[in-house]
Amino acid sequence: MPPHRRLPSLASLLLTPLAWGISPWACAQAADAQDKTPALQEVRVNAAAEQDVGFAPTESQTAGKGPMRRLETPQSISVVTREEMESRQITTLQQALQTVAGVSPVNFGRRGFDDINIRGFRSTESILIDGLVQSPGMWTRLVPYGYERIEVQKGANSVLYGQVQPGGFVNAISKRPRKDAFGEVSAEVGSFGFKSLAADLNRPMSESGKTALRINAYISETDDPVDHVWRKDQWLAPSLSLDLGPDTDLVLFATYSHSRWIRMQGISPYGTVLPNRNGKLPLSLFTGEPNFGPYDVEQSTVGYAFEHRINPKLVLRQGVRYEKEQGEGRLVANGALAANQRTQNRTASLQDLNYDILVTDTSLLSEFEALGLSHRLVAGLDARKGSSDQASTACRIGALDLFAPTYGMPVTCPAKPTTHAPSELTVAGLYLQDQVKFGGGWSALLGLRSERSRNEITDMVRNTFTVQKDQATTGSGGLVYEFTPGWATYASYSESFLPVSGQSFGGTPFVPETGQQWETGLKYERPGGGLTASAAIYDLKRQNVTTSDPVNTGFSVQTGEQRARGLELEAGADLASGLKLTGAYAYTDAEVTRDTNLALVGLPINLTPRHTAALWLTWRLPMLQRVTLGAGGRYVGSQRGALPFSLPAYFVADASVSYLGDNWRLTFGVKNLFDETYYDGAVNANVVSPGLPRNFALSGTYFF
Repeated sequence: MPPHRRLPSLASLLLTPLAWGISPWACAQAADAQDKTPALQEVRVNAAAEQDVGFAPTESQTAGKGPMRRLETPQSISVVTREEMESRQITTLQQALQTVAGVSPVNFGRRGFDDINIRGFRSTESILIDGLVQSPGMWTRLVPYGYERIEVQKGANSVLYGQVQPGGFVNAISKRPRKDAFGEVSAEVGSFGFKSLAADLNRPMSESGKTALRINAYISETDDPVDHVWRKDQWLAPSLSLDLGPDTDLVLFATYSHSRWIRMQGISPYGTVLPNRNGKLPLSLFTGEPNFGPYDVEQSTVGYAFEHRINPKLVLRQGVRYEKEQGEGRLVANGALAANQRTQNRTASLQDLNYDILVTDTSLLSEFEALGLSHRLVAGLDARKGSSDQASTACRIGALDLFAPTYGMPVTCPAKPTTHAPSELTVAGLYLQDQVKFGGGWSALLGLRSERSRNEITDMVRNTFTVQKDQATTGSGGLVYEFTPGWATYASYSESFLPVSGQSFGGTPFVPETGQQWETGLKYERPGGGLTASAAIYDLKRQNVTTSDPVNTGFSVQTGEQRARGLELEAGADLASGLKLTGAYAYTDAEVTRDTNLALVGLPINLTPRHTAALWLTWRLPMLQRVTLGAGGRYVGSQRGALPFSLPAYFVADASVSYLGDNWRLTFGVKNLFDETYYDGAVNANVVSPGLPRNFALSGTYFF
């Protein structure tokens, strides 16, 4: 493998961002909100400052790169708060998003990544942190403990964030230093040998409290219902805010993570969702090879978030993050099942990865009056430069008898990688978005982006060098009418684009995938807060989809098209009775509308249930206010598509009970209360992914 190429210095990418003057987009912190719940309910002393309490948030950071009322946003924005995640004992991003309408609970086995589908389309590579993109590898899993809240912007929209997938994207908002001293230590144990320790410590270091240090840490390990599968995680995130005066905020941050796990891809559909002449397969069956070693991945980041208020209506921001990710992965995957329906053919692969990326986002946020109209304008430049170096080696391994498995088979790998094409990607985008208020409850949100990218690819196997250049101009526009206080209707149009690597048989480089979406809906926000609701109808189209070339075997063409139409309902409530709830329903009609394989046209997109619903509520008992009960469930309709099987519909119920002491909290929760057997994904026609059986968790937190 050639030596890994280093990135140029920050100065050579954007001069020197702080000195350059067109300041930083920081991980903008939401304005302080009053905590209207009794002190007994919210032990975490920093909760009010973080706006992470309750199940009915009224603001989001993502739609405007700063706090914006969800009611005034002509798009679907969902927010999962810190309190909701804690009440549900969330440990993964997929779990956190189970209560968001339109986010499909798809799973490709417990393979170790954050697999996300939004509005029928894959969005795994569109997970942002504090508004900044991550490396293209996405081999590390987001640790929910380190985030104040997780926001989901649905549908095609590249104006503010550039290259994203058409279904939408996720933006995780990190915990950052606060002015007050607080701390917590948490421990959790659960089924399948799960155990974790976590800590969140914040200490002001100056009289004003603006200089403060916050450290978040998380460590966990677990086995799995499937034999031989395990995972270990370590994660650390220190951040330091500096006092540069009343009008300037600067936060320095870093993260480090190290994960090791055995990948669980799934099990054969024959003997699970389809009949097998030899009988049913146990869902604990591992079809990989325990001795082929684990995945082993490290990631580190360092950066800063800077904000300078030139005057009360003019703010300069800049966010910068450098990320490094490296490691190796070892996978044994299912091939086709032999005709006797018991001999499972398998393939093995060895993957080496080395990614790094430098991301910057510089913006100017201004509020002003012009021509009798109020404007909230954000204009900026984001840029990134990164290298991707991943080598994959196809290896040989013997077949496995599914009904009498024998492990310890040798894995034979060639000396040279099967695929190895390091690349250098440079991207720069200019964006402009204006929220215009006309008066009388009318407002508009208009955006425009121009972006260019250059990707240099060196194929070490074929000994070729390719330069792929892409450019795109995307726009969005929406109109909101708040016809009575707390009630608003809206309509919008938005676009997205995503470059696609590769070229056709004739040598023509692929053009970017594009997305176009029309959406209309109704939103409600109770005056004073505590109750929100929304309804959205959308029509989303994905174009330039890569499909198999019907003439030249082994090549692809970009003639495919897919479409998703749907209805989404969401509600959140924080009621005075001590009841809090979040609920969601989605109807998603996603299908293939154009493909070189005519048999696929009209079929649903794989792994997109037509109906999904979720509800989670907590109730603080009136007579025992230290006790809070939690209950909820998820319904997922059948998942059909081009696969030779369908995944049946299922319903999973969860429950919990929590006791709140003077400075501690104890929570016992059960997921899949009725031990439902279900399948929540299928990576291909040879494998389905069983969901988790009934499992429990007991967590305790000490506040100081």
